Formats: sequence, C-alpha cells, structure tokens
Amino acid sequence: MLSLGSGGVKPGKPSFVSYVTPEEIKTSEKEVLRKEKDLDLLPGEVVFCSASPVLKYTQDEGSQRGVFGTLLCSNFKVSFVSDEESTEEMAPLFRNKLYGENDIPLTCIDQIYGVNEEKKKLILGGQVKSKYPSKIIIYCKDLRVFQFCLTYAKEEEAKKIFQGIVHHSLEPKSLKCLFAFSYFEKAGPIPVTHRKQKTIMFESKEDWAMEMRRTKGHCTLVTANENYNISEKLPQFFFVPSAVSEEDINSFHGKGLPVWCWSHHSGCALFKASSLTVVLEDSVSQPYMERMLTAVAQTYLFSVKTEDLSSTLPTVQDIQQAYNKFKQYFLIDNATEFWISDVKWFSSLENSGWFDIIRQCLMKAVEIVECLEKENTNVLMMEEDGSDLCCVISSLVQLMLDPCFRTLSGFQSLLQKEWVAGCHSFLDRCNHLQREKELQAPVFLLFLECVCQLMQQHVPAFQFSETYLTVLSDSIHIPLFSTFLFNSPHQREYATKLESPETQRSPLNFPTVWDWSLQFDCKAQDFFTNPLYAEKPKQDKALRKPHRPKHQRQLSLPTAAFKSSPRKGFFKEETENLKKMLLGKRISRWIHSPEATPLTAREFYQSWLSKPLDYHGLLLPCLDGPAIRLWMQRYLRWIPEVQIFGGGSVTVMNKISDLVSEIQDLQRELDRCSSNAHSHSQRTEVPARPTARHSSSFPFASSRAWTFRPVIPTSLLHGLTMDEMVDKDDDNTEVLGIV
Repeated sequence: MLSLGSGGVKPGKPSFVSYVTPEEIKTSEKEVLRKEKDLDLLPGEVVFCSASPVLKYTQDEGSQRGVFGTLLCSNFKVSFVSDEESTEEMAPLFRNKLYGENDIPLTCIDQIYGVNEEKKKLILGGQVKSKYPSKIIIYCKDLRVFQFCLTYAKEEEAKKIFQGIVHHSLEPKSLKCLFAFSYFEKAGPIPVTHRKQKTIMFESKEDWAMEMRRTKGHCTLVTANENYNISEKLPQFFFVPSAVSEEDINSFHGKGLPVWCWSHHSGCALFKASSLTVVLEDSVSQPYMERMLTAVAQTYLFSVKTEDLSSTLPTVQDIQQAYNKFKQYFLIDNATEFWISDVKWFSSLENSGWFDIIRQCLMKAVEIVECLEKENTNVLMMEEDGSDLCCVISSLVQLMLDPCFRTLSGFQSLLQKEWVAGCHSFLDRCNHLQREKELQAPVFLLFLECVCQLMQQHVPAFQFSETYLTVLSDSIHIPLFSTFLFNSPHQREYATKLESPETQRSPLNFPTVWDWSLQFDCKAQDFFTNPLYAEKPKQDKALRKPHRPKHQRQLSLPTAAFKSSPRKGFFKEETENLKKMLLGKRISRWIHSPEATPLTAREFYQSWLSKPLDYHGLLLPCLDGPAIRLWMQRYLRWIPEVQIFGGGSVTVMNKISDLVSEIQDLQRELDRCSSNAHSHSQRTEVPARPTARHSSSFPFASSRAWTFRPVIPTSLLHGLTMDEMVDKDDDNTEVLGIV
C-alpha cells in the first residue's frame, strides 16, 4: 500500500512516502490486456474500457492512501484489479460468486461524484463533457463507497473509463440491455437446485390451490387471466370471493376486484384491491363496489373492514424522500466526515422520517391483525395499484399470524405470492433502466426493514437470519434474477418471448434469486439460518386435538378502532371509512362499526404481552421509540470506525452457530458409532473447528481489512464543535481515547 501524503496536500501534487514513482507503477498495454484476461468474467460479460494505473483510496483520515491497480468497466460491473499480490492464506467463508469486494454491479451504482480542485460535483447522465475529473466517488445502493484517482492514468484512458462508467450506469437504457439477457444467452439453462424446489413459486393453479387448502379458505380460483386477458397487473391465477360474478371479474380490467391474500383459521380472510382510478359516475362505481364488499362478506358471513392505504400511510414519494435523507449518514467518504456527522448522528437518523415510516407500517399491520385475530372481521386493503403498500402490509400481517412464513422456504414463498405474483413493480421501483426516477422508491427494502424489526424482537421465531435479509437486500441490485427484473409476470413472459423469435432458440429461462447456489456455496448459505430458531416440536398423532388450537396470546380486547398516540411521530390516525368516501349508506351493514371504545396501540400490545409467549403463534412488534432499532449489519458493515473487533451480536450468533454445528457433528458421529458393531474398538475424534477473531461486520467485511486507529482523530479536535461537551483537562481527554 502506498501513502501519498497528508490531507493538506492537493490531489494533483502528492508527496510520496514510497520509493516507487507513478512512472514505474504504470503498466504497459500488454499488462492491461493480461489483467482483463485474468479478470473473472461471467458468461456474456464483455469489458468495454479500462484505465491503469488508478489509485483506489482508503477511508483514512484526510490522507490519500490507497492501492494502485486497473479500473475496468464491463456490461455487468465496474471492477478494480489491484497491482498488489494477494496475501490471503485461505479463501473467505462468505464470498459471492458473481462479484467481489472490489466489484460494483452497474445497477448497484446510486450516485457518481466528480472531484476537481477539491470541488465535489454530482455527475448526472447525459451531462458528461470531454473533460474528466481527477477523482471519482461512487456511492452504491448497498452503501459501499469507492474513490478512484485518475491522475496517474493516460488522459485518453481516464477519459474513456469515466465516460464509460457514467454512460453504462446512469444513462437510460432498454430492458434487453440488462446483463441478464447477455448472461443467460451464453450460460444456457440453469439447473434447478433442491433448495429452490422447496419454495412455492405460485406460477400454476396447483400452487394457488395448495395454499388455499393449507389455510382452509373458501374462495373461487380465477383462470380467465391465464393469457392476461383481464389485466396485465394481475397474476395468471388468483382467488376471489365465490359471490363475485364473471361479469364483475372482467369489469374495469380488474380494478376494485378483491383478490384473496390469506385466510385466518377463524374463517375470515385478508383481501386486497386496486382503486378505481378511472373517472366513473356514482351510478356505476357505487353498485360495483357494493357488490364487491357484499361478496366478501357473504363468503365468510363476517363484517368487512376497508383500509385505504393510500390515505393512511406515506406515499411512495414520501418513502423515497425519507430514505434519501436516511442513507446519507452511512455513505461516508472518510473518517473525518464520519466523526463530524457523529455529533448529531442519532437525532439525524430520527429526523429523516425513515423510522417513523417503519412504525406506521408495523402499526397498520397490527390493526389488521386485530381485526382478523380477535374481531373475526374480513379486511379489504385498497391502494391505487394494489402492488406497493398492499404488498408490505399484507406480507407483515401474514408474518405475524402464520408461523409457516417465518421459515426460510415459507418466507420465500410469501415473497413469491405477495410481491412477484402480486405484480410489484421491481423494475420501476429499483430504477434498473434509469428512465423515470420519479417512480423509484425502496418499497421492498421498507418491508425488509419491518421484518428485521420483528426478528430483532423475536429472534427464536424466525428460521432465517439477519445475514439472509442483508443478502436479500443486496440481491435486488444484481441484474440477473427474474425476481427483481420485471414489473409483473406478464412483462417477464413478454420479454423472454421477445428474445426468442420464431427460431430454433428456446425462450430465456431466468432463475429466481431463491437459487442461492448461483451466488454462494453451501457453507456460505449456512449463514442464512438462525441457530436460535425454536423449531416446533412434533406432536404425537394420538395426542393431537381434532380442531386447530388457537394462539396462546389471544387478543381478548373489545372491538375498537385505534386512536393516535399522544407522542408525536408514532402513529397516524385511522382513515375515514370507505363508506363515507365512495359507497354511501347502502352497505353499512357490512362495514365495521367505528363506534367503539378507543384503544391505544400500547394497550393492544400490552394485552398480548400478558399472555404466555408462543413463537409459533401470534407475534406483535413493540413500537416504542427504543424498540425500533437500526438494522446495524446492513448499514454499518462498511464503516470501519463503528466495528467491534471480537464482539457484536453477529459474533455471538457465529459462536452459537459453531456450537450447533459441533453438536450436530458429534451426534452424527454417535449415530455412526452406534450402527458400527466394532465401534468400541474404534474412536474417531471430531476435528476442532478453526476459530478466528471477527468484527461485528462479519461475514461481509473481513477484520484484516481494518486498521486500529484512535477513537477520535487528532485532526478533528479543532474542527468539531464539542467545546461545551468535552472538558479541556488531560484526564477527560484520555477517557475519550484521544492521543
């Protein structure tokens, strides 16, 4: 590693500590071609441009330390190949097969900044001029930060690599330009693994019928949309209440149609519908909606509560705005910037509004859970398209009520049903094509945040781990999996057919993200399981009761609507009943009555908390301020200053995993010995597992990559506005760890 002077020296004139000069470091054209050849390219990946030597900076305190190497841009990723020899003695336990720690998938690039004469400027697509900056900073959607100095590369190479990175990551593109199309044309069909087969894909009538039988629901399967004749924003197969007529199914292209989500064991069910966005006369819209609500009620002979999520929860634009404010506190360029932001870090996170949106989504899910669990009331959620907040709330409700969805395969099946088959616009919300940025919003990430809150409060209830959720959030930005590449199953089917015209070539078969073997080997996938998961004990058939037992934590609360918490920023008030907005008084007998004793969320939670805990029953989140915690593994894994060496919750879970694995090895050895007749004369010792000192960012960031530095850099003593908070005596200075 080279040291290029202190922070006070301009990037253009660094003072070298190394004896190696830039001229001696520069490689020839043959060496650059050799590096491109040695680069681990995927099938269909083509290198567009490269530059060498390029300095990759480290996040040191105001200095220009870094590593020289070659910067390349392909149709899949931006890669940096270091000139230094690898000193790794053993392969990392958790390595992604598709890209490495110095690789950035093009769809994972969030923002690019150019630096000239210490002035930082945001680079936008279509605004690249002939002049290139001396330094580029790349902010990634997985919150990694890369800084590259182009000063030492040839002018023509530096210009091409800068323009190439900006063009292929920020310019609008067509769907067929995504790397998945090139990859699978070259790679051919991908074999389906055993792990993927456990996930129900909800692509056939049998999958939907099996789920209806599992939940003991009573709805009618609709097959008329098999060729997407009804709507392109509905799955090929779905369930509706039995009282819905064929005429109603074909009306308004599926708008306002109550689509079944899940059935409670009491008989009531959860439905969702897209709003009637077209301007209709009251004489047309009111009778139609009246028939839909009547059909829901007649199916189960319960009342119906409507939830207009568009008016009770933040909009998609609000979600995007809050997350933009939130994520900036984790995109750290250097240690100096980190410590400056650390002064008001917690208050800044809270003021972003991201935590408040998480609370609101969890709170709305709790409201619907009460209607289903205690009040035996059908719930119909409504939203403009029915594929954003409906997906979030519906998935959370099923996680809280159904323990099947807390297993690894069950959770993946839930995402297939509610998000993929439910036509969530992954392509637009992730902005893979860089076309309409106003449609971009981290709706799926918001759901994963809510799941992480539930998991942190009820760890033994979930079979999958926090690492699994983190990897899943990263996989959104890998342009290979059909799960996150399309806005609907119709778009996926149409796109794959376009790529296979009337030729001998078969349609492209994009795998789903659930085929984890494409990214990780079996040992790495072991990190996806939670070692503290409390499996449900198998009950003897002779002792089983003929009826399904209810949850131990039943909600013995009166029928009521929620009122807002007196604390600002906790929960929003419940929306007005849909009856007042659209339907009038003619269907009031089906609508949940709002006249009841007010009930706060705290009382609702406390009543459930007083019951015996059952990890395979109902789960509710605590929504107090301290209970909503930061998803530390995802947001802090790339910041060296916050790492805990040899500690942290991740390290504790890793130790528990090692113990569980050792117990399993011993059990297998005992089973083998018991089946061997000569086991008394043969004794096989189980080899000890190698132990390593990991940091709290494990398994994503290796501990060897971090350097031990003072808690607060000395150069910040005069820059931070902490004169009133820190005394000037030497004793207090030593307590803070200042050297």
